[in-house]
Parts: sequence; C-alpha cells; structure tokens
Amino acid sequence: MRKINTFWNWFQDNNQTIKNFINETPKSQKQISHWIKHRLGFYSKELDYMIIFPKKPTEKTELIITANGNPEYFTRVTELIKHAPVLKHWKFTAFIQPTVHIEKIMDGLDEPYVFQEITIKTSEIKFLPLAYDEKTKKLNIIVYLKNYNIHCDTKTWKQAIYIIMQDLLGEKSLYQNINFVQLACLPTNTEELIELYDLQFYIDTINKNDVS
Repeated sequence: MRKINTFWNWFQDNNQTIKNFINETPKSQKQISHWIKHRLGFYSKELDYMIIFPKKPTEKTELIITANGNPEYFTRVTELIKHAPVLKHWKFTAFIQPTVHIEKIMDGLDEPYVFQEITIKTSEIKFLPLAYDEKTKKLNIIVYLKNYNIHCDTKTWKQAIYIIMQDLLGEKSLYQNINFVQLACLPTNTEELIELYDLQFYIDTINKNDVS
C-alpha cells in the first residue's frame, strides 16, 4: 500500500505538468515519460501506462494502467487504480479498453491498420473456433486473413492480429479468453466463417453456456 500511495502522491504533485504533456518541448516530453515510467516502476516494473489526451477542453485526460496482457499482474493494475485519487481533470482506467466502433466495422467503414507492408481492415477478417479448453476456460481460434500467403511474415501478422483483437476485446478480455491463435489465408467460400467483430459475442455465449 505504501508503494501505491507513493506513486499517487507523486502523480498528484505533477499532474498539471503531465496534463500539459502535448504542449511541452520534445526534450521535456521525453523527461516526463521517463519519470512516469520510473515512478510506476517503483510500484511494479511489469506495468505500463498510456495517456489519452482529450479532443475537447471540457473532457478529462485519461491515464490507463496496463499489464501488457500479462495476467500475473492484473491484480496489481486493479489495486493501483482502486486507490487512484479523485482529480478534477483526470480519469483513471485499469487495462486497455475496447476502442473500435463495431457499427463502422459491420458496415465496412472501419479505418485500415497499417503494419509495415501489411494493410488490413477488421471488417475483412474472419475466424472459426478450434477448441475450448475446459480447464483454462480459454478459446483456441483460427483467424482467416486476406492475402495472408502473399505477405507471409508470420511474426508481423501475429503482432498485427493481437493488436486488432485487443482493440476489439480490450486487454483483459483478450488474455482471459483467448489462448491460441492460428493464422490462415481466407478461403474462397466464407459462408461457414464468423466475422471477427463477433468474437466478443461468441466468447460471451460460450461463457454463459458454461455457467449454465
């Protein structure tokens, strides 16, 4: 608890400087980033952070604390946010939350992701379940990608898919519910495949059935 209080006391003392981050010089921005990471490291070196700056002056600046998907440190994230101070211009969030708009994806109007030589839209991705592990309560899936064989750098593709899935599900849901992802090229006949944007709905259905 002492380490949690130490971090938040420091944050409160420096919150105006952090809030003004985007107006600082690149050198000052680097120093501010270093000190946030350094101070967070006193509490837990495994945690990381993101700051979402408001688009409107009336909106709050958001500090997100993340475990980078490592479930061993989920409790540390929730404990830190649980004891966050109440600050007028700040919002504190545990874990990276779902950030995409499903309606846009369903209409094919979503923005493409660009990863090195790969450009892909979530609306172009489909999946099928491979297996459900009763012990871990996690799902193995196969993800079907357009042009996968053409740009077949598996490491880059896997990184891309995990980022896309995190945007869809959020950090905690992704790592609590997905165990293994296999990649494959999108077949000509896609009638039996499920849209990736329906993955959370599929997970919720499985979990509901598992409970009942």
